[in-house]
Amino acid sequence: MLLSDFDYDLPDERIAQTPIEPRDAARLLVDRGSDAPDHRRVRDLPEILRPGDLLVVNETKVIPARLSVQRATGGKAEVLMLEPLDGERRVWEAMVRPARKLKPGEQLLAPDGTPVVEMGERTEAGDTFTVTVLGSIDSLDVLADHGEMPLPPYITERLGDPDRYQTVYAREPGSAAAPTAGLHFTSELLDRLAERGVETAKVELVVGLDTFRPVMEDDPTEHRMHTERYRVPPQTMDRCLATRAAGGRVVCVGTTSVRALESAATRGELEGRTDIFIHGDYDWQLVDVLMTNFHLPKTTLLMMIHAFVGDRWRSLYDEALEHDYRFLSFGDAMLLDRHA
Repeated sequence: MLLSDFDYDLPDERIAQTPIEPRDAARLLVDRGSDAPDHRRVRDLPEILRPGDLLVVNETKVIPARLSVQRATGGKAEVLMLEPLDGERRVWEAMVRPARKLKPGEQLLAPDGTPVVEMGERTEAGDTFTVTVLGSIDSLDVLADHGEMPLPPYITERLGDPDRYQTVYAREPGSAAAPTAGLHFTSELLDRLAERGVETAKVELVVGLDTFRPVMEDDPTEHRMHTERYRVPPQTMDRCLATRAAGGRVVCVGTTSVRALESAATRGELEGRTDIFIHGDYDWQLVDVLMTNFHLPKTTLLMMIHAFVGDRWRSLYDEALEHDYRFLSFGDAMLLDRHA
């Protein structure tokens, strides 16, 4: 397996800069195996999914994790908070810029001069640092006062409503990026699915460093995955097993939901930390159908798609490009069936 196997040409104009309104108006490319895919809308899901299917979503909540700060010298800096490293949420793992210039012990300031974080040492990951949140209030309150939503770097337009980078079912604050396939759902759509006989179950996977870390190795199997915290409630696992036993399908919304479920199934632990890397001839345990956005070239996410549907990912992406689908975080989605 070579990294070049997961490359494709993505024109800049195909990268969605703003979310579509309403959420469920996004287009949905429906995989039909060897047959031509269907072109639908997310709002059509109650007509596409089957009674008895189970929809699994990631209820993680994005925090305003990006801090635009300045040094005492007046130079600009940026801190992207990834995950707390202690129970009091004072010490965090973070990505910082300019990494080479910032020194341990240096305090970084908000634009109004308030000290926000203090630099620590480089972590074992190599491209992240520890930082300590300053002040007496909870670190999440500090981020609420001084932070911004951590939009990916390929989104250059400012987000008017921060809630549009949040799913309607987000509950547990902690992620440095949104589980973007879930951004297409509305409360009304979930109600319509329930009326159709498609229930919803929740998992949690805290989206962290691997969302931002590129694959650098020519042989991607040598890529080191960063661990992420996950939790699968016992009732969710029970419902997944019961759904499949009854002939229904487990339908995951987003690759993060996949990572949570498959980690629990392969590790035999319902919660913990996972560095699962799904690629190649992965032995799928629970997930039957995957709804996901279109991903960047040469990423571990695209490798997961390949493991799910094989080489036909290329024809699906070609179809989406030919028919003007919008790509990446604020883009359209596809519904993949590994049994098709």
